[in-house]
Amino acid sequence: MKKGSITRGIVVVGLDLGDKFAQFCGVDKTGEPIMEKRFRQTPAGFTRHFKRKTHWKVVIESGTPTRWVKKKLEELGHEVKVVNPRKMRRIYENENKSDVVDARELANAGLYQWHRLPEVTLRSDVAQSKLTVLKTRDLLIKSRSSLTNQARSILKQEGIFPPKCTPAAAPKRFRPIIPAFLELALEGLLQEIESLTAKIKELDEWIEEETSKDPAIRLLRQVHGVGPVTAAAYIWTIDEPDRVVKSRKAGSFLGVRPRRSQSGETDKQLRITKAGNGFLRRLLVNCAQYILGPHGPDSELKRWGLKLAARGGKIAKRKAAVAVARKLAVILHHLWVTGELYEAFPNGLQAAACN
Repeated sequence: MKKGSITRGIVVVGLDLGDKFAQFCGVDKTGEPIMEKRFRQTPAGFTRHFKRKTHWKVVIESGTPTRWVKKKLEELGHEVKVVNPRKMRRIYENENKSDVVDARELANAGLYQWHRLPEVTLRSDVAQSKLTVLKTRDLLIKSRSSLTNQARSILKQEGIFPPKCTPAAAPKRFRPIIPAFLELALEGLLQEIESLTAKIKELDEWIEEETSKDPAIRLLRQVHGVGPVTAAAYIWTIDEPDRVVKSRKAGSFLGVRPRRSQSGETDKQLRITKAGNGFLRRLLVNCAQYILGPHGPDSELKRWGLKLAARGGKIAKRKAAVAVARKLAVILHHLWVTGELYEAFPNGLQAAACN
């Protein structure tokens, strides 16, 4: 590696981002590393290392700090591409993986494959901020459930079996049966559950207000089993409908498409890819489970899913839920793009449903 501050020879920079430090690798037009260094990953650190430099092409992996790092580098006059590391085999399959090696691989990929990089398009600031509200609500719900289960466990240890109820109703239902010697231990848990319930209700009101103003979300809510949270998460996660080239590709985009392993006469279907946004994927599967359940209204989608589930066993039921989630992703994208009204029986099966 050449030494010295010959930054004018750098044409592409690979940046491996961590929690506290970033690894820098700048290469010249031949792919030779000119500068490699590790610096503190702060706005001031990026300003110090990228300000008043010539125009660079910078390649970074997608991750938690990606949004603000990309903005900062673009403010400093550089061209930035965010890539999906899962689609760069030389990184995720490298047996000698390290921050330095990853930064070199990113720099070389940017030099030789700039127009063919597996680029990740970041959603808008507005969509990201709204999506954060949904994820905060999800975390609060998980915390409330965890506290409720802990309170149940404490009571059961003393031979007291609390009634079945929702986490929101737990404080009111549990208090009358708490013995005096457990009041100190459980009252704090119950108060925290009540506090979380109030915060969740506040966020639910905000979500209902925001979703009622968005015509795209209203289109998606036509589908029975798709509530305001899932519809909003779908719109705010994808952000722009043209990020998915065709509606039929929506399942692949969200990671609910099975992997394939084809060789000669063998054509295996494996587990789903789990690419894309895990939060939205989980919401879609939850919707699919509701659609297939006893409370889901009759529809062509439900009938198709039940046929898959009828093949037998718990595995068939799980596969059916994922398959319905995949179809649901396609239907929602189609409604979003076309603005059509949703039909539960688009193929003329309405009459059969009424008989």
